[in-house]
Amino acid sequence: MTIREITQIIPGQPASDGAGVKLTRSIGARPSWRIDPFLMLDEFASDEAADYIGGFPSHPHRGFQTVTYMLDGHMRHEDHLGNRGDLQSGDVQWMIAGRGIIHSEMPQQTEGRMRGFQLWINLPAAEKMQAPAYRDIKAQDIPRRDLPGGGQLKLIAGELVLGDESVSGPIMGLSTEPLMVDLELPAQASFSVPLAPELNGLIYIYEGAIKLGEQRLEAQQVGVLGDGDRLELEASGSGGKVLLLAGRPIGEPVVQYGPFVMNTREEIDQTLRDYAAGQLTSPETAAAARL
Repeated sequence: MTIREITQIIPGQPASDGAGVKLTRSIGARPSWRIDPFLMLDEFASDEAADYIGGFPSHPHRGFQTVTYMLDGHMRHEDHLGNRGDLQSGDVQWMIAGRGIIHSEMPQQTEGRMRGFQLWINLPAAEKMQAPAYRDIKAQDIPRRDLPGGGQLKLIAGELVLGDESVSGPIMGLSTEPLMVDLELPAQASFSVPLAPELNGLIYIYEGAIKLGEQRLEAQQVGVLGDGDRLELEASGSGGKVLLLAGRPIGEPVVQYGPFVMNTREEIDQTLRDYAAGQLTSPETAAAARL
């Protein structure tokens, strides 16, 4: 058994996106801060409507997956084909953009707290031009487990072995084998779990502080995990809340132009031509299949 250690710390950077939504971007804030297969991780969190009310008006995607996880608030997704989904506190939307989708994500509140995450996960070349697909996951459909010594986890994607129990999240069977866990630990509590050595892994601290061995991570920091087959975390005196992400690396070139992620510059140029011609997607290839 080899315990994974922190090999890199990536600090969250203040940023804005959409129509002025204020957020913290860690993975993807720089091209060198991508952790294959993860392209971007944003946290948005504010009690001030001015920080989020503009939302994310209609925009295109091609070549990757987006995961929206709401902690607090109400956001509505709509696409150009009339598909619609409402995300409220604790809900998740998993979207494979595939060959193309044009959608919006707009707040359905004018006051109060809006908090959540958006994660971008790459697709291998063989899957980039597949038909788009969605899955809206309600909070009550996400497995939760109480942890020994206090704390709780929610398993959004992938599989975990917790003691004698194997737990599966609602998202399974994707080629990058994504694991996504929301973990809450009270003060001084620890968490230990097997983590397949072939998966790249990282943790994002969104409240409190966490220790891995001698390394301490504070809120809005990413800890990139090194090689090993087990993860061991310990919460600080104030406790901690963590997103644990892992996935099978793709190992292919990444060429990104805004909301498009392909393997070559020529594919990006073709995507821009398709978008300009209104051919990014079509009803025949964007029927929004269910994951």
